[in-house]
Amino acid sequence: MEYDTSKASEGASNNMGYDSRSEGYYYDIVIVGGGPGGSTCAALLGKAGKKVLLLDKAHFPRDKTCGDALSGSLRVQKDMGITEKIRDVQHAVINGVEFSSPEGVVVDIPFESNGFCCPRYVYDNLVFREALASVDVIQNFEVTSLLREGSRVVGVSGNGADGGMKEIRAKLVIGADGAFSLVARETGCHDLDPKHTITAVRAYYTGVAGVADKIELHFVNEILPGYFWIFPVGNGRCNVGVGMVDDIMMKKKLQMPSSMMKIINENPLFRERFSGATMEKGSLKGWRLPIGSKRRKMHGDGFVLVGDAAGLIDPFTGEGISNATVSGEIAANWAIKALDAQNFSSSFLKGYADEVWTFLGPKMKTSYRLQRIGRIKFLTNLIFRKAARSRHVMDSLKSMVDNMDQRNNIINPLFYLRLLLA
Repeated sequence: MEYDTSKASEGASNNMGYDSRSEGYYYDIVIVGGGPGGSTCAALLGKAGKKVLLLDKAHFPRDKTCGDALSGSLRVQKDMGITEKIRDVQHAVINGVEFSSPEGVVVDIPFESNGFCCPRYVYDNLVFREALASVDVIQNFEVTSLLREGSRVVGVSGNGADGGMKEIRAKLVIGADGAFSLVARETGCHDLDPKHTITAVRAYYTGVAGVADKIELHFVNEILPGYFWIFPVGNGRCNVGVGMVDDIMMKKKLQMPSSMMKIINENPLFRERFSGATMEKGSLKGWRLPIGSKRRKMHGDGFVLVGDAAGLIDPFTGEGISNATVSGEIAANWAIKALDAQNFSSSFLKGYADEVWTFLGPKMKTSYRLQRIGRIKFLTNLIFRKAARSRHVMDSLKSMVDNMDQRNNIINPLFYLRLLLA
């Protein structure tokens, strides 16, 4: 149930844990952040009958700077019924990926099963509505600090839409509040290590020529070892952007917006395609992505972190929605375990962090290796040159796109030997 924060002191939500003796609110779980990770976690806990409050500083629907690509095979997404709902809103069906090398060789790789690109303004609202149906929600509520008893986090305090400060206590706080998470900062978990953080910019364009039912990832000289992307999102719109690891960006003294415009205006692969295109006013935005190329702390006494707040963004693609959703599901399961055991200690919640890394760690490790190989220009050119000429190499790349286990072949010396002989 959504409720007006101006009436919170009157106990406007029938499910609220309001205690008039201490002028406070009490919940099993408080979740900070209503993006895909937080809303997934909230919806699952609500359906399990737990007393949950979901907080977000914005009001949905709201925009979120992102590439907008979704994993069509994401099980949690399907289990929640989100995949079918995407078909009723603005989206693009994605049936493959187009890569290009620094020397301009283009390779198209089809997917075994389709995926989607959906603007976060639309997609996040779908997931948020799932949470809204089963838990208490306060929008326009900015969490400003954590409540503690000794070393344990026992709730949050913040400002509602009415400007009044409110304290909300909980047995467990789940931080799903993004790359600059207050929960992570206040617990000493915030970590934007330049070697493991990407800076990216994106804008929405209409009228880009040659757009098909595929996402495009281009390893162009202007932004190496980063990449330039074009993702169709439906209704004739495209999400266009660039991204690069921070430490390299700083060494090269690059500015992401000007780098993106140089690619669009000067690169021969894109100059004509964008000649009749228009950037949507106000859509050029930048953000930083803490990537999962290192394991960051994501738990402690009375709290856990999910999604971007935990640094779970894919090191190669920069995609974070699926990992946020998976970590939200795992956090919900561990929140139930903690409630059953009445144990919210760091040592108990370490099980959450271990499960996340057991599930996502191999993918992160392989994606990081792919990212680092992408920094070697001659190898990138070699791979795509051979793929354009050899069916065997093309099939190998297709397997790596479709099958995470097959991606480990990219670091096998035999792969490059076969590549040279192909």
